[in-house]
Amino acid sequence: MTNSLGRFDVAVVGAGIIGLASAWAAARRGLKVVVIDRDAQANGASVRNFGFVTVSGQSRASMWERARRTREMWREVAASAGIPIVHEGLWVTARRPESAAVLEAFMATDMAVGCRLLTAAEARRRCPQLTAPSLAAVLESTTELRIESAQAIPRLAAWLGDAHGVSFMRGTVVSGIEVPAVHTSRGRLEADFAAVCPGDDFTALYAQQLSGYRLTRCKLQMLRLADPGFKLPAAFMSDLSLARYLGFAELKAAAALKARLHIEQPHHLQHGVHLIVVQSADGSLIVGDSHAYADTPDPYSHEHVDALILEEFRAALGLEPPPTIERWTGTYASAADRQVVIGAPEASVRIAIVTSGAGASTAFAIGEELIASLLDTRAIL
Repeated sequence: MTNSLGRFDVAVVGAGIIGLASAWAAARRGLKVVVIDRDAQANGASVRNFGFVTVSGQSRASMWERARRTREMWREVAASAGIPIVHEGLWVTARRPESAAVLEAFMATDMAVGCRLLTAAEARRRCPQLTAPSLAAVLESTTELRIESAQAIPRLAAWLGDAHGVSFMRGTVVSGIEVPAVHTSRGRLEADFAAVCPGDDFTALYAQQLSGYRLTRCKLQMLRLADPGFKLPAAFMSDLSLARYLGFAELKAAAALKARLHIEQPHHLQHGVHLIVVQSADGSLIVGDSHAYADTPDPYSHEHVDALILEEFRAALGLEPPPTIERWTGTYASAADRQVVIGAPEASVRIAIVTSGAGASTAFAIGEELIASLLDTRAIL
């Protein structure tokens, strides 16, 4: 047909991690795939994060299972696409008796696969720099891994093109979908199916359908600190993380910790601060983060929020933070009543939005679910 930009089996709208994961899931099934994105390069939540694939602490059932599946797929794609796994594992430090009780309760669940509890003495032998005086226990998980998002996302996209024949249309806006027609700012292309992965853009496509999910945006603040001069044994989290990550926070034992945190760290909770520390290949530390919710968050990084993050760094690790060398903000989609939106606005269209900040941890499993759903539709039709 004249003026067509080509015909594909699947058109993926959005080249963030959910879009790329969906493209890989489709390409693995032998489908001809095009990925369409408004930006020239990855610039959103998929690169403004820790690159930390978190398994322990994901909420029970679907999110935990998705994270386990996604971790294994990260290993596969990293080996094939030349994406370095920077480090593996997670240490969750507990400096309150109530936090230690949460860790003990977690160890009694089926989600504690690959985890064990370290005493303070054991942890300090492994990491002498961990000098927090009130350290009660450490959860050591071997299930996590970390990639450098700013490098991994472009490499993943390039590998999809080179190894799987996925086409990319960058700097292109999709204005409407009427399968098989996909209308873009460069013209029309045709696809049997469409997977819409819009990140935190809720108004460009299927705004009416998305309005029913009561979506908003979460703004986070993050820091890069200079190399501290030693290598961390894993990523780090702290007491505040136990009150935020649902795999810990939904345990009965977490109630006492939450009550104590409301008394002792109300400003941290007010700004959604918890602690994640990961180390880059150059030794620098990525530290965060905070959570502020609004339909259109302000674009500014606030010094008092950064100070709260660094205060928790000192308390959890017993270290003076190295100098800050970079600061940034990011936004991602959020919903109060769900962690992922997977919808079917049309028979041959699926839409997927991670609404919990867990995109890097669950993307590949979600991409598989999305494409399987579309193929099931084709089988039925």
